[in-house]
Amino acid sequence: MKKMKLLSAAAIALLLGGGILWAADHIDAPLVTGQSTDITDMYVFQGTNTANMVFVCDVQGLLTPGATAAAHFDENTLIEFNIDNTGDNVEDLVIQCAFKDGKMYVYGPVKPATTGLSSTIMGTASVSVGITPYSSSTAITATSSTGITAFAGPRDDPFFFDLDQYKKIIAGTATGFTNAPVDKFAGTNVLSAVVEVPKALLNSSIVTGKINVWVETKKRG
Repeated sequence: MKKMKLLSAAAIALLLGGGILWAADHIDAPLVTGQSTDITDMYVFQGTNTANMVFVCDVQGLLTPGATAAAHFDENTLIEFNIDNTGDNVEDLVIQCAFKDGKMYVYGPVKPATTGLSSTIMGTASVSVGITPYSSSTAITATSSTGITAFAGPRDDPFFFDLDQYKKIIAGTATGFTNAPVDKFAGTNVLSAVVEVPKALLNSSIVTGKINVWVETKKRG
C-alpha cells in the first residue's frame, strides 16, 4: 500500500454513451511545466469493441523527436483516472497506472481507499505491460483475463491546434481562424498511458453509461 501526494491535476468532463471527450493543457503551471507529471491531454471514448471504454492520459508534451527516445515515465508518479458513476462529482472508482522497471502496472477499476488529493495504490495489478520504446515500430499491449487492455509509450501528439492564430485572435490582430490552419503541435510527441476497460467494470448506475471522468498525476509523498 503506497501513499501518493497530488502534484498536478487536469480535466473534469462528462461522457455520454459512445461520445468522445477530451481536455488539453500543454503548458501547465510553473510548478509542473516540463516535469514528468505535466498532463497534456485526457481522452475518453468508446472502443472499437463498443462494449469497452478507452481511457488515455498523455504527459510530457512538446517532446521533440530527439528528446523522445530519452523520455520516460517517472516511477514516483502515479497516473490516476477518477470515475464518478453516480453524478455527485466524487470518484467512485479509480484506474491507477504505476511505473516500475520498464513496465506500467494498472490497478482497478476499483473503489478508492480515500477520495480527493491523496491516493493509495489499491490491491494487485489488473494487468501489466512493457513500455513500448520510441525505436519500436510495433506497439506493445497486454490484456488481462477480465478484458482490460493496456499500452504505455511515446506517441505522436494527437492534439491539433493552430496556436499562433489563436494568439492573434486574443491579441485582436485577427478575427478568427483560417481555412488553412497550422498545427502547432505537429512533429512533437507525448508519453501515453492507455487503458481499455469493459463497460461492465465501470458500474454505471445509468443505463446509457453516463460517467464523469477526470485524471490526475500524483507524486509519491
